[in-house]
Amino acid sequence: MEPEPPPETPVTFRRARAEDVPAIVHLLADDPLGRTRERDESPLPASYATAFAAIDADANQELVVACRGPRVVGVLQLTYLPSLTYQGSWRAQIEGVRVDGAERSRGLGRALFEWAIARSRERGCALLQPTTDKTRPDARRFYEGLGFVASHEGMKLRL
Repeated sequence: MEPEPPPETPVTFRRARAEDVPAIVHLLADDPLGRTRERDESPLPASYATAFAAIDADANQELVVACRGPRVVGVLQLTYLPSLTYQGSWRAQIEGVRVDGAERSRGLGRALFEWAIARSRERGCALLQPTTDKTRPDARRFYEGLGFVASHEGMKLRL
């Protein structure tokens, strides 16, 4: 395990690389919901590498990591969706947002979202839509604090 850089080390954002996948899975698994659906083990199940390869090859997907020095301390995935609504505009879907426990309440989540908002604008998106599980009221409050409005009710069907 890499030593933690000093907290004053600036955070940078970049596209995820294959070698980041174990750290990303660790972040995804490090909460009550993630523990029930991820397999943070070594070696990782091959399904993670397969998913990463598909995401990385798709121009309408961006898996982004936040790094403090060489250490991955945050992650999010942006998916760009063409739409006939809003006069044929694009929208961005943001999912899989996680911040390392040691980094929470220090502004990293806000910085990740500010980056994602700017990136979505660069891509010409008319909307940015985050999702959050209903069991995460803190996440919803966080999104609302950034100006997001709970204007729709989302639904999912597990297949």
